[in-house]
Amino acid sequence: MLHIEGLTVTFARGTVNEHRALDDLTLHVAKGEFVTVLGSNGAGKSTLFHAICGTCLPERGSILLDGQDITLLPEHRRARSVGRLFQDPMKGTAPDMTIEENLALAYARSSRGPFSRGVRKEDQAFFRARLSAFGMGLEDRMKTKVGLLSGGQRQAMTLLMATVASPKLLLLDEH
Repeated sequence: MLHIEGLTVTFARGTVNEHRALDDLTLHVAKGEFVTVLGSNGAGKSTLFHAICGTCLPERGSILLDGQDITLLPEHRRARSVGRLFQDPMKGTAPDMTIEENLALAYARSSRGPFSRGVRKEDQAFFRARLSAFGMGLEDRMKTKVGLLSGGQRQAMTLLMATVASPKLLLLDEH
């Protein structure tokens, strides 16, 4: 499912601050497999996630997802197949948009394409049902701006955003 071969990422190359975050990393993850990546601060865990998501391009190596080479694929194209939950509950959402607007953006990645407008009525019912599973009352606050939610509420909503489009791969960064 996920095959990473010889992945190398260096930051600030050619400067006094040069730092090799990943050095010839190889990783194979089978479909349905759950993998935990452990390491100290600065070990490259988040850099690995950035490389898989496309926010950081490697200097060497390849990343294949279900046999498709995504190594140089833009981040927005990978978002259809890769869901991500960030360590910081403030990331991954648009704080000035409502809960339902954030969910609609996430859902549109797979169901309608990136340029769909608005929140459809049938999507509202779907979002309400999925939000109610968290038992936090978020389904009754769908018109609330995400920036007004607590960290825990926002993290629950971000988890739903990462999974609402049924990604092939889900990355959880110190969630």
